[in-house]
Amino acid sequence: MFGDTPLVMVESDAALRDAVDHLRKATVLGIDTESDSFHHYQEKVCLVQISDYEADYVVDPLSISDMSPLGELMADPLMVKVFHGADYDVVSLKRDYGYTFSNLFDTMIASQFLGLPRIGLADLIGQYFGHVIDKRYQRHDWAARPLEFEHLQYARGDTHWLPSLREVLSSKLERAGRLRPVLEECRVMEGREWQGRVHDPADFLRVKGARQLDEPGQRVLRALYAYRDQEASSMDRPAFKVIPDPVLLDIARTRPTSLDGVAGLMRRGSGLVRRHGTRLAETVLAGLADETPIPEPAARESHGGGHGGPTMLRGRDAERLLNRLKEWRNEIVGRGTNVAPITIAANGLLKEITRRAPRTLEELAAVPEIRDWQLETHGAALVQLVNEVLEDATASAAPSDGSGKKRRRRRGRRPADAPSEVSE
Repeated sequence: MFGDTPLVMVESDAALRDAVDHLRKATVLGIDTESDSFHHYQEKVCLVQISDYEADYVVDPLSISDMSPLGELMADPLMVKVFHGADYDVVSLKRDYGYTFSNLFDTMIASQFLGLPRIGLADLIGQYFGHVIDKRYQRHDWAARPLEFEHLQYARGDTHWLPSLREVLSSKLERAGRLRPVLEECRVMEGREWQGRVHDPADFLRVKGARQLDEPGQRVLRALYAYRDQEASSMDRPAFKVIPDPVLLDIARTRPTSLDGVAGLMRRGSGLVRRHGTRLAETVLAGLADETPIPEPAARESHGGGHGGPTMLRGRDAERLLNRLKEWRNEIVGRGTNVAPITIAANGLLKEITRRAPRTLEELAAVPEIRDWQLETHGAALVQLVNEVLEDATASAAPSDGSGKKRRRRRGRRPADAPSEVSE
């Protein structure tokens, strides 16, 4: 399966130092992690897999007291660290060990910019190396010990091919002129930070359908959400495995105040009724009695400076601009660039451009999440679109010309567009 490549188990502080001594000679490392978020309340890194061109290493953090030696490798600017879908790995390693990252390459981002039809790691390994990954351990409890042979084979399979996969994808990106934007996106990925387990009083409003509840329903949902979180913590289980979100929403909507009322919402013989029924009814009563104002969600932290331009669009004008931006993006994709829409501009960026309505390239550059490659490739078109929609809005609101008709500028101008491909 992995040829003559040795598997090196790293299960002590001394073994980790020896492994790092060897790995620091490499120029490219494939890296992945396994965590236990599907099985425990507070997830943690349970394995770190590392591959160079000579060996596959499986590091067991649960057997090691000092994981800091690996931080040297993660921060080395001369050593490429290859991940697939690096976001969760990066934030988890930062959260648990305080690592910093430099010279990261994400094969998922690369695949998106190449417009590959299937971008999962198993799909890429199968396509380029003919190896089929067994997916049965994707939701394994990686905190469980001992680690069996099949667990280790699965774990090493996620990194064994990454250095070679980077070579393949980098070559394709260079030929397509798309390597530069990929490297910029990877630099952004290096700065990701852990955002979980920060208890916002408005977290309960993230339950799907919470915003459609009336105020008493939201008060009940708030109490139910807090009850579930407390139970999940004491049981060391993910909250969704204690009581699913749809159950919380049903109870908040109907507000039963007795065990029979709660039971009437569940299937017959439900274990949820046996374990939580009485306390759920009590929690409904407590929620109804809690008249604390419903909070607004915490404002999302901005990574840009200031608020961009002076115009902050809302209402119909904002909707019109957002729709036009999406049409513009789809036009580029439709002209055969062979990339996913997210690699032109993600929806979040289009929404922020809509909100700030930047009328100049300088104002556009101040929009959070805008990339240098997007400014260079699409900046002029984006600014032109914003100005056209704002001019339309101004013309629509202008006084009539005496004939009873409002003055409107002539339509039909097409925004200056960038080249049909994301260029380096």
